[in-house]
Amino acid sequence: MRPKTLDHIAYWLDDRGSVADFATSHLGMHVIDETDRFTLVGSDARKGKLTLFDAEGPREPGALKHVALRVNDLNSVLAELPDDADVERQDGRAFFDAGGGVRLGLVEAPTETEYDLDHVALLSADPEGSASRYLDYGFERAEAGEDGVPRVEVSGAYVEFHAGEPGDPERPILNHLAVLVDSAEEHRSGAEEQDIEVQDFVDAPNTLAVFVWLPERVRLEYVEHKPTFSLT
Repeated sequence: MRPKTLDHIAYWLDDRGSVADFATSHLGMHVIDETDRFTLVGSDARKGKLTLFDAEGPREPGALKHVALRVNDLNSVLAELPDDADVERQDGRAFFDAGGGVRLGLVEAPTETEYDLDHVALLSADPEGSASRYLDYGFERAEAGEDGVPRVEVSGAYVEFHAGEPGDPERPILNHLAVLVDSAEEHRSGAEEQDIEVQDFVDAPNTLAVFVWLPERVRLEYVEHKPTFSLT
């Protein structure tokens, strides 16, 4: 298992339009792709993105605590948020709601691409155990975050594990995490060899993807960009 980058975080939402509008109006993102099923937003199609899938509501947080984006100057980007945004500041980080149950954060750290993915925070009944098990999926062990929680990384982007009960909601807001790989087919074979449960294999216009189950029923997508990948 050799993931290259944290490619995107996918949500199930009953009002994807409002979240997309928030991201494009206040977070320096644009609509990269849109179909009748989903909207893909980000500041760069080849960096970290958010995928917003249509789904029946209401949605429940489940394992997802928040997703955080990396920026060079926190104060300047906070000035772009709506005046009525309820912002929680924490030592070079800020957290706020983007609508539809989507909790986002901003982390001030050097980055070549503004609003690239910094980390996704998950609730886990066994944070240390979950962090260890993610190593089987190609993630690397990382130093604990500023708040001391265990975390893993892929190419400088992180998955954090916060103590809490993710539950098993019927309608979770988190659809999946996705990491970019050179070959989705090789990762399907690798998962089967390691007895990792493969949930789906999808041949889409721009990508090939294999979906597997992570601990606590979080889905992971190993996504391969086809040579025809041309999103901007």
